[in-house]
Amino acid sequence: MKLATLRSGRPDGSLLVVSRDLDRAVDATAVAPDLRTALERWDAVGPQLQLLYDALNTGTVADAVRFDPARCAAPLPRAPQWLDGSAFLEHGRLMERAFGTPPIPDIDSVPLMYQGASDDFLGACDDVPLPDEADGIDVEGEFGVVVGDVPMGTTAAQALTRVRLLVQINDWSLRRFGPREMRAGFGFLQAKPSTAFAPVAVTPDALGPAWRDGRVHLRLHVDCRGSWLGHPHGAEMAFGFGDLIAHAARTRRLAAGTVIGSGTVSNADPSAGSACIAERRMREMLEQGAAITEFLRFGESIRMTALDVHGNAPFGTIAQRVIANNRSA
Repeated sequence: MKLATLRSGRPDGSLLVVSRDLDRAVDATAVAPDLRTALERWDAVGPQLQLLYDALNTGTVADAVRFDPARCAAPLPRAPQWLDGSAFLEHGRLMERAFGTPPIPDIDSVPLMYQGASDDFLGACDDVPLPDEADGIDVEGEFGVVVGDVPMGTTAAQALTRVRLLVQINDWSLRRFGPREMRAGFGFLQAKPSTAFAPVAVTPDALGPAWRDGRVHLRLHVDCRGSWLGHPHGAEMAFGFGDLIAHAARTRRLAAGTVIGSGTVSNADPSAGSACIAERRMREMLEQGAAITEFLRFGESIRMTALDVHGNAPFGTIAQRVIANNRSA
């Protein structure tokens, strides 16, 4: 099943069911007004949404319309919680090699995770207003899961039964602030502006064999400024999503609608490229002695698309442009 959120003037938008090929959509607000409500009542409304999805795919829905990602917000425009991991250890190992930093203790056995802002997620086609080009504007291509209610102390195996939806993420980052905030020990704040999402969230069964072992087995194709940045594969997570959910729920419950990210998709094979500019810069430092690729400037754009073996994009595409923030206080 595939779901999206139409902008409607409401904070949580209006729920859409989207066809398998992302060509058509139908209003699902008669079942649940928005995706946040649907997740909170999943046992009751999930089967109804599935029936609507099946009817849409067989062409028996009379009021279906063409699906337009540009009219959509993030699948969840806001969420109870946004927790981002760093499950691709190659990303951290590159940083250690490039900057000579000591390894993080227990990094192979305890997942890294920070708590980000979840009140203002960006849609896939939204411009990204930021205050200053000098802040080191970067992208981070990721996969994520949206969970139902998760009890405290849930095991990794149990946690996977709580996964309701899979999502594709661009976790925007401002590299200028990261080192200072990491040294402070309080976690990211200014280094992490609003996070963006591909237009469509999918149920795990909709990915078929591409969802297994708690991992998204798809390549994430990333372009910056119209040029290839990378196509790393999601299978190389050192910790699967079951592990990440269990880690987050070790000392607290997670509310339905909590989003958990994989961290930057990163592969050991350099030919896979990178899903963020910082990682390419680290490889340039190691291979050429200096970082060459610049961070993004105002007016420049990015694209991210996860593709299956048939060339289909189950989540749709993130296509955004960075702009100067001109919003008044």
